[in-house]
Amino acid sequence: MTTAEEWNAAFKPRPIHEYLEASVAEFGSRPAADFMGKVWTYAEIGALVDGTAAGLQAMGVGPGVHVGLCLPNTPFYTIFYFAILKIGGTVTNFNPLYVERELAFQARDADVRIMVTMDLKVIYDKVEEVRKDKILDKIIVCPMTFCLPTVKKVLFSLFKRKEIAGIPDDDAHIRFDDLHKAGAHPKPVGIDPDEAIAVLQYTGGTTGVPKGAMLTHTNLSANLEQMRCVFERARRGEERMLCVLPFFHVFAMTVAQNLSIILGAEMVLQPRFELKALLDAIKRKKVTLFPGVPTIYTAINNSPLTANYDLSSINLCLSGGAPLPVEVKESFEKLTGCILVEGYGLTETSPVAAVNPLDKGSRAGSIGRPAPGTSVRFVSIEDRKTEVPKGEKGELLIHGPQVMKGYWKRDDATAEVITGDRYLHTGDVGYQDEDGFIYLVDRIKDLILCSGYNVYPRVIEEAIYQHEAVDETIVIAIPDDYRGQSPKAFIKLKEGRSLTADDMMSFLKDHLSAIEMPREIEFRDQLPKTMVGKLSKKELVEEEAQKRAAAQAETA
Repeated sequence: MTTAEEWNAAFKPRPIHEYLEASVAEFGSRPAADFMGKVWTYAEIGALVDGTAAGLQAMGVGPGVHVGLCLPNTPFYTIFYFAILKIGGTVTNFNPLYVERELAFQARDADVRIMVTMDLKVIYDKVEEVRKDKILDKIIVCPMTFCLPTVKKVLFSLFKRKEIAGIPDDDAHIRFDDLHKAGAHPKPVGIDPDEAIAVLQYTGGTTGVPKGAMLTHTNLSANLEQMRCVFERARRGEERMLCVLPFFHVFAMTVAQNLSIILGAEMVLQPRFELKALLDAIKRKKVTLFPGVPTIYTAINNSPLTANYDLSSINLCLSGGAPLPVEVKESFEKLTGCILVEGYGLTETSPVAAVNPLDKGSRAGSIGRPAPGTSVRFVSIEDRKTEVPKGEKGELLIHGPQVMKGYWKRDDATAEVITGDRYLHTGDVGYQDEDGFIYLVDRIKDLILCSGYNVYPRVIEEAIYQHEAVDETIVIAIPDDYRGQSPKAFIKLKEGRSLTADDMMSFLKDHLSAIEMPREIEFRDQLPKTMVGKLSKKELVEEEAQKRAAAQAETA
């Protein structure tokens, strides 16, 4: 049991690659990664990292050099991530689902001249177009067949050749087999954990404009040590971590990949979220740790496939990325017998800033207490300075060793969100109770101003989720000539269920005040999601704006 003194102890900064080296030394013969049945031990991963680091170093990668990773969850991500960090380079994560324009913007902004990707056409072709635009100098290409067991490798080469890109034989393209130097070790590089940028992680931040959060080795190692405290019940060298969230996302990078490494756990890699494949992996590997987002837990809860699988091996689950509805938590815990708790974080906090205890002390509806060594305060939404009393709503500010160094090349944006005493403005509205548990009610930018009252979409969404027919919901603000703004609810029903808007309005009368009642309810077969499976309001807000602009044009 972690004592209060240990919980609040200062963490000694370390270069991130040292955690892998420690696990290679301690757990060398243990499995480190499983991809579709092919397994690599910690010793094998360590050797691949060293050989890759030596090859990158020979290319000129080192301190100050930003290398892009545009990779799905395969062993290549882990190999290149630690190889780059070991020689003092900076990892810049790219979403493989980005379109060419998005890849080009981020590569240019981040000063990335070298990109690592796969030989899959769906990813490589976009990266190659960015290179042709003279934004990239080199593309390092990793073969999909390297990741597959022998039988699957043969089947893949026979039936999926059209999915493999044709890689030009020129100086701009470097194949992994040519880069990796088997048995080699890179020359040691001195790394100042406080100053060296380990990862440049792009985010919309609190203002919606894509910016690179500079996460130092200290930021990432502190957050990893914080997670080790939180996961104190995890058994070192014995756990199996389901890695379905994409590593290019900061939550998965820290809580799935890096936490696995520090625990000596086996990463069960899933290249994308596909429900049957995920359930098969849990059954095959008897997964014990399962970080996820609410939509994944919801999909498992509601799928008829789930009844065919024994999920009792799952022990601890941490949900992040979006609010965890109480009904989803309770249903998943009943289904599996595990503990599922909600945590909270931002790209700017590496990412975990608060988390519920991974025991019976967790509180549904709360994001938990501040992470070890982390302090918070709440300030007035109006002036963003005056601290409000405990229990009153205000904007959440965070201070801790995991708070980013700042935004890359954006001193103005950094000054907007980080105070003089290094507290980070989150843009989230909430309060803290007397026991230290934090409750969020919404994003500042999502507040609905109805007749001068603050109405919080999350409160309405929680009420809607209490109806047994509801699968997913999103609430946004729409213009209202009388009240200024009113709530509109978009609802996806569970399969086979039916409901009318009038039925829902009648249900909500016992759960919401008159000012919180939606003015409109619209049922959808699907609701928009982000690349990592979080429900996304942006598309619906834009859609509503376009619809109303068109209506105004017709009446003009």
